[in-house]
Amino acid sequence: MPVYHAPLDNIRFIIHDVLGVENITSLPGCSEVSSDLIDQILEEGAKICEEVLFPINQSGDREGCRFDNGNVTTPKGFKEAYDTFVAGGWTGLACDPEYGGMGMPTLIGTAMKEMICSANMSFGMYPGLSYGAYEALHKFGTDEIKALYLPKIVDGSWSGTMCLTEPHCGTDLGLIKTKAVPNADGSYNISGTKIFISAGEHDLTENIIHLVLAKLPDAPEGVKGISLFVVPKFIPKEDGAVGDRNKIVCGSIEHKMGIHGNSTCVMNLDGAKGWLVGEPHKGLRAMFAMMNDARLGVAMQGLGIAEVAYQNGLAYAKDRLQMRALSGAKYPDKPADPIIVHPDVRRTLLISKAVTEGSRALSYWIGMNLDISHHHENEAERQRADDLVALLTPVIKAYQTDMGFEIANHTIQIHGGHGYIAEYGVEQYARDARIAMIYEGTNGIQALDLIGRKMGQGYGRLLRRFFHPVSDFIEAHQADEALQEFIFPLAKAFAKLQQSTAMIAQKALKNPEEAGAASTDYLRQFALVALAFMWCKMVIAAQRKLASGEGDKTFYESKIKTARFYMERVLPETDARFKMAMAGAAPLMAHAVEEF
Repeated sequence: MPVYHAPLDNIRFIIHDVLGVENITSLPGCSEVSSDLIDQILEEGAKICEEVLFPINQSGDREGCRFDNGNVTTPKGFKEAYDTFVAGGWTGLACDPEYGGMGMPTLIGTAMKEMICSANMSFGMYPGLSYGAYEALHKFGTDEIKALYLPKIVDGSWSGTMCLTEPHCGTDLGLIKTKAVPNADGSYNISGTKIFISAGEHDLTENIIHLVLAKLPDAPEGVKGISLFVVPKFIPKEDGAVGDRNKIVCGSIEHKMGIHGNSTCVMNLDGAKGWLVGEPHKGLRAMFAMMNDARLGVAMQGLGIAEVAYQNGLAYAKDRLQMRALSGAKYPDKPADPIIVHPDVRRTLLISKAVTEGSRALSYWIGMNLDISHHHENEAERQRADDLVALLTPVIKAYQTDMGFEIANHTIQIHGGHGYIAEYGVEQYARDARIAMIYEGTNGIQALDLIGRKMGQGYGRLLRRFFHPVSDFIEAHQADEALQEFIFPLAKAFAKLQQSTAMIAQKALKNPEEAGAASTDYLRQFALVALAFMWCKMVIAAQRKLASGEGDKTFYESKIKTARFYMERVLPETDARFKMAMAGAAPLMAHAVEEF
């Protein structure tokens, strides 16, 4: 049976010691959020993840969702778990108090998302998608729309979805065919078919609020003609009560590789009533608000799967007895040594540990910058933080989901034959993790976004939001003898990243395919440098704790040893990625189609 224990020590280390929680609690609107309150929320969040969500993860995977004549039933225990989740106020954790939310910082919501995804990724998609809908309506909805929908989404009685993809178009949303025809009363009749709609139909909430992309009759061609509409399953009455059934119906659910506990729906709209969100033909802005939140959420799915997979690989490696250590028996009282004594098993576990802990620090740093972008009193600081989030969103979405799948595969390998069968539960992690590399923009699209949009935006303004802090950090600490074994590898890898950035930008001006050819390797190079930066910050925090004599000495020493492993065994991948990115488009584009 699989195991999961919320990594509260690691979470608190990042929030309190590495990032400094005072950077959040000092923001306007966050003064009532104390360190003690944060710890209490995290502890309660860990309980519901460990005791309520995790026990129904494997059973939910086996049972899956059931479809019957337009209705979807979630697996046994999901409805009860959702009611418990709602009763605890978790659907409104990071939502605006004006609409009934708890108003907690995004950073705390980020930590909670990690734990939920580790415990039960399929379940977490239901409230996760609702939060994406909440964000879009909160930013772009009229006062009337917000007053009608947000309190119900925040309290969890209504849920939300994003209806973007159609049978003939996924990434290229300019090709959508769903039509919206205006009515005299200000509403619209919307017709079309949407596919791959996560949580599009289920039995957890009394209403489901769909955010639907469609085109008006006078819409321009392409993405400039996209509008966004709110389309409820049941049309709300003026007092907020559920009214008549709307003409949006689930036509079927997909039979999938993983995330069986979450319904993936075909949604048919046949003159369904909807209301415009934002301006006509300006749905792209609101769509990106949803997509960016979704991409950050998917990054947390990658991290969550990586954490729970690592925990299970570690537990098995400590327990499974096979052969003796190469240097002689380590446990002579046993018939064989546990496999954790073997170097290659340790290599696999340490890659998982180093990447997971580094990704957590990077994700939480982004969560903190989201809070700064929302709350800081200085406009320049808000913009700086917003730029950093925009730059790093494709990086963590792609890298952390790639590594979530890779670490799940590591865990299967550690388990050997037992990893391949369902009884031990770890093969589910690989199946669940695989979708995160695909939806909300495939990881190849994330790489193109980074190199094609983010790199040149504002004449490199977004890049400077990351490059300048890293450069300043290296300069400030390069003379510190206690840090040199960490700073020097970071400095070397960072210099290569700057070099590849400049060369790709230069070559892409002459040939755009140069950027496309380099994009995936460049994103991976970027991510590895970002994690190295985070590991240096973690080393400083751990050294500070050791010097003060506070806390668990073994915990902080392990942080330093893991950082050393990262610098020596993971970060060198940047050299290979640099060479591959610099190889250019020619090796990729030289083949004629018929030569494949």
